[in-house]
Amino acid sequence: MALATRADRRPSMTRTLWDSSVGKKMIMAVSGLIMLGYLVVHMVGNLKIFFGSGEFNHYAHWLRTMGEPFLHYEWALWIVRVVLVAAVVLHGVSAYQLSRRDIRARPTRYVHRKPRASYATRTMRWGGIILALFIVWHILDLTTGTVHPGGFQSGRPYQNVVDTFSTWYGNTIYIVAMLAMGLHVQHGFWSAAQTLGVGSATRDRVLKTLANVLAAVLTLGFISVPVAVMTGVVS
Repeated sequence: MALATRADRRPSMTRTLWDSSVGKKMIMAVSGLIMLGYLVVHMVGNLKIFFGSGEFNHYAHWLRTMGEPFLHYEWALWIVRVVLVAAVVLHGVSAYQLSRRDIRARPTRYVHRKPRASYATRTMRWGGIILALFIVWHILDLTTGTVHPGGFQSGRPYQNVVDTFSTWYGNTIYIVAMLAMGLHVQHGFWSAAQTLGVGSATRDRVLKTLANVLAAVLTLGFISVPVAVMTGVVS
């Protein structure tokens, strides 16, 4: 019996999902929710800085020892990092490819002007780029210490955070990125709910309210740290 040629083979379910626009939107929705869950946990952890250096540094140390003795030192943290990186890459690639498909589908401008979209919707693409650049800077600043001002101190995250937010550019970069994050979450959460089929005529108002609340809480929670350093509440 002759072997099937490559053209005769049916693509796998994973490949079919990835190649379709609906599949890419689902991947964006799921990866976005993974990142949203991380943001909520990360914000809560950041707020420990208001309880002093001992509490904040202890929390940072716990992140590296969680899962012990079943897991080795930092294994759980690296698992989280790998999952998060995978979510970011899948989210970004899917967004880019969907954007390119949208441009190819309508190479000329609409004859009739479309209804004006919300500010969050119109800034999703630029917001994603800002956040991608911010993630790189954030890692180089507070994880590797490559661009950290004032001398990076391993094992002393409290002092490192204070050093960063004692500079005007550290505050500016962080606050602009968090505002972009808030807009991204506001629109992204709503879009994910629609893509995954959670939205309905009766639940839309609740979902929109939840999206607004999540965006506001995350934005204010993250921004409160640099503001606290600038005002001397944290020092």
